[in-house]
Amino acid sequence: QVRLVELGGGEVQAGGSLRLSCEAAGRTYATGWFRQAPGKEREFVAFITRSGNTTYYADSVKGRFTASRDSRNTVQLQMNGLKPEDTAIYTCGVRTRGVGTWDQPNGYDLWGPGTQVTVSS
Repeated sequence: QVRLVELGGGEVQAGGSLRLSCEAAGRTYATGWFRQAPGKEREFVAFITRSGNTTYYADSVKGRFTASRDSRNTVQLQMNGLKPEDTAIYTCGVRTRGVGTWDQPNGYDLWGPGTQVTVSS
């Protein structure tokens, strides 16, 4: 089974930037990013299609976060203008069977381990 490897995350001050990456052993899948803050449910953040030509974002991150795919099929999530409310564990997921919907966790069947993003005010 393919394992997802996530890199990035860390702590930054409000207004700063971080970049997350999600790699699936060189394979190409439609990929989503979700986040979960303490005491809250997992929420959709961003989605990128297999081709990388189409992306979708949650309203809360639109204009600040950008998902992209590089030549090695690694998916990047560039996060700019970070706010304290962006603090959460960020997890990437891939859609290998195309079931469910891309903006819900049930649309993903493989998940990365998650990485902590902390934004201080």
